[in-house]
Amino acid sequence: MSESPANSVTLRFLAAPMDVGHSGSVDAGTVLEWVDKAAYAAAVGWAKSYCVTAYVGNIHFADPVNSGDMVEVTSTIVYTGRSSMHIHTTVSSRDPKGGPETMHSQCMVIFVAVGPDGKPIPVPQFEPSTPAEIEAREHALARIDVREQIVNAMNAQEYTDAGTAERVTLRFMASPTAVNWGGKVHGGIVMKWIDEAAYVCASRYCGKDTVAVFSGGVRFYRPLLIGHVVEVEARLVYTGAKGMHIAVHVRSGDPKTREMNLTTYCLTVMVARDETGTAVPIPAWVPVSEEDKKLHAHARELLEIRGRAPGNRLPDHLLNAGGQRPAN
Repeated sequence: MSESPANSVTLRFLAAPMDVGHSGSVDAGTVLEWVDKAAYAAAVGWAKSYCVTAYVGNIHFADPVNSGDMVEVTSTIVYTGRSSMHIHTTVSSRDPKGGPETMHSQCMVIFVAVGPDGKPIPVPQFEPSTPAEIEAREHALARIDVREQIVNAMNAQEYTDAGTAERVTLRFMASPTAVNWGGKVHGGIVMKWIDEAAYVCASRYCGKDTVAVFSGGVRFYRPLLIGHVVEVEARLVYTGAKGMHIAVHVRSGDPKTREMNLTTYCLTVMVARDETGTAVPIPAWVPVSEEDKKLHAHARELLEIRGRAPGNRLPDHLLNAGGQRPAN
């Protein structure tokens, strides 16, 4: 970790061989784990209290991170609420032997400070003092309404067993190796599980190896406890020309009971790539049941909401009156 301003933390390290996943490069789930750790460090340093992940905003995965790359993850607090901290996080890497640094991913992470009883507590207020800090705060404020629309749309959508699309569920116990500094399962580990389930679902659907190119609206509803049974359910809800939109729900519960509670939800976009790393077309998914049609419409609604965020745009197929399918 390097010296940074009071509201910022930078982690630097080498991507290790064990970080490499099925794609031959570092998986998106591991990148999300790094993002969560850096943002946690920034949040705890600012709040001087234990903090929990509440939300991870839209993150695009552009160029791959390879084993041996020098990785830099910078998390900067740009806005504070009463107990929340909005943290802009960037991930970049380069060959340590030389060469240009590449911007790989950036997103907004929201952490909430909590007391010993697990309830939110106030945090010191961040007051921007430079033009860049003011711009970053305004950018965060401008996205609050869009984020709430996304969360409300995701909360309102029901998922039943009536769907016919590709669907997989991974089940296992939350082990002590997944523990965070508060004794619960680390949020970054949960996001890694989400990436793994989305990979299985997308790869089964298209019959090829797949990688995540986007993860959006990762919402944490409640903590996941060590020793609990975990279910990570991933199902296809929409396809573009190359992208497979996978909705992922994480549930957990005490193994001594049959009750399972929703802990996390998000939407991940996966693509299949050829040997050159270029995304390739995949078969179009056509909704069959009423459940299929509702989830298909839900995915399109989320695309439209995200298109209204500052700096974003609607996908080409939604701009095109002819209704062509998107590139991802």
